[in-house]
Amino acid sequence: MSLPQFDVQGSLFESLGAIAPELFADNDKYKLFAKKVWPVLAQCREQLGECYQADNGRPGVEPIVLLGVLIFQFLERVPDRQAVELVKYHLGWKLALNLKLSEGGFHPTTLVYFRQRLIEHAKADVAMRAVLAALQKEGLIPKRSKQRLDSTHVLSALSDLSALECVRETLGLALEELGRGLAKSERPDFWELFWERYVESKLDYKSGQEVLKNKHGQAGEDCLRLFEWLEPMAPELRYGQQVELLREVFAQQYLVKAGQPEAVKEHAPGSLPEKDALNPKRFITSIVTQKAIASDDPGLDETLRDQAASGLDRPTELYVDGAYVSAARLQEAKDQDWELIGPAQPSANRSGLRSAYRIEAFAIDIAKRTARCPGEYESTQCSRLEEAKRQKVSFRFEWSYHCRCCPLRSECVPAGQSHRTIVVGQYHDLLQQRRRDQRTEQFKERMQQRNAIEGTISELARAHGLRRSRYRGFAKVELQNLFIGTACNVKRWLRIVAETKIGSNIHFLHFKSVLYSLRPLFLGPSAELQFLFRP
Repeated sequence: MSLPQFDVQGSLFESLGAIAPELFADNDKYKLFAKKVWPVLAQCREQLGECYQADNGRPGVEPIVLLGVLIFQFLERVPDRQAVELVKYHLGWKLALNLKLSEGGFHPTTLVYFRQRLIEHAKADVAMRAVLAALQKEGLIPKRSKQRLDSTHVLSALSDLSALECVRETLGLALEELGRGLAKSERPDFWELFWERYVESKLDYKSGQEVLKNKHGQAGEDCLRLFEWLEPMAPELRYGQQVELLREVFAQQYLVKAGQPEAVKEHAPGSLPEKDALNPKRFITSIVTQKAIASDDPGLDETLRDQAASGLDRPTELYVDGAYVSAARLQEAKDQDWELIGPAQPSANRSGLRSAYRIEAFAIDIAKRTARCPGEYESTQCSRLEEAKRQKVSFRFEWSYHCRCCPLRSECVPAGQSHRTIVVGQYHDLLQQRRRDQRTEQFKERMQQRNAIEGTISELARAHGLRRSRYRGFAKVELQNLFIGTACNVKRWLRIVAETKIGSNIHFLHFKSVLYSLRPLFLGPSAELQFLFRP
């Protein structure tokens, strides 16, 4: 498929914005999208052109339009078929995507093939990077500032939704087949209800899990009711092609117990993980998707590398939870002139030892190679241990004769050992200091800056469907996560612009002041998503 001709000048004169410029208010999100975001996406056309043949095959749908449609899908949480209908009938979408009023839309599979092109040509992040560059240009994202980092999981909604849709669609096909062979007088009393429920109505993709579960149970009951009515009917109706298909689908999805259908328990989904980042206006600057078996710690490196690819420096302060804090991480941040702020995890518990006698209770000085135990005895020996394969250096401290008559021996020395030994890493001093600091009120107050990230995760999950994957396969889940982040950034950007316009109007009307807050509304596979935010 070849790249279509992109006539910006022609579309400007024939688009909805040119024909009816006063149809939308200046602070309307669709009008602001057309003014702010559309030109940014248009600049990506050369990159998107690499996904198409230069002059081979019939022209495809304009890729900039498809890119905008994908963003709007996650702005307004609509599936492919509904998105195509909105392109065709929704004036706001036409305005935002610079389309002619007569634009007739395209087939929903076009979006499927376009997403696949983005993945195959490594262009999944093209929209997010373009929007981030525009935000930097407008001064909304500084090159270096404070940031937050966190992670969350992404579970697939595909198995639940496809099972429900499978039953509903098949039931609708069976009703259409029966409707062609039945006169109105021969139809059952529930015919109008079923026809409206499964043929004329569409499933609400924004419904909660409890609603979807109830609809699944209701569809099973309706199937049984239809089968019972069909029992005395003529064979050509009872054994029609779509009716037989419905029986097969019902057998796959339900078990009948005491005359009532019960949904078959579905297999647990697999797993993936992901990571993300934000600025003073709270924009997401990086999203990285990882397999669920990966830990949070390496996700930090991937997230910062991904952010660097967008032209942003490492943060001055990075607020995280305990999963990202280790002695090596604290030393790395110190060497690179930035600060990792988060609570350190306690040392590993040893069987038979109370927490009062863990490593935290020992005063250790790596530089002087000394350690003092809870009984106030100084260590008698320090050994340097080096693992060449892992390039890891650690130190072992021992207390030999001191432990023999120490009154704390029964609680401090593990069973089966003659004396106490501890092993710590070469940067233990930093970890020890962090464990002390995190108990202070000053540190707790400072950590409150991280709290806003929870609201961002909630916004992404509730408003944009983050924790539920629409697609199968890791690459497509990663693509979805990037477009969710892009949609969230676009929404926040347009909100800032709209509120600026509102503020200007209020100033014109001589109001003295306006107080407002930018409240956050808020990835088969599952994923864990890490967010890097700028507070």
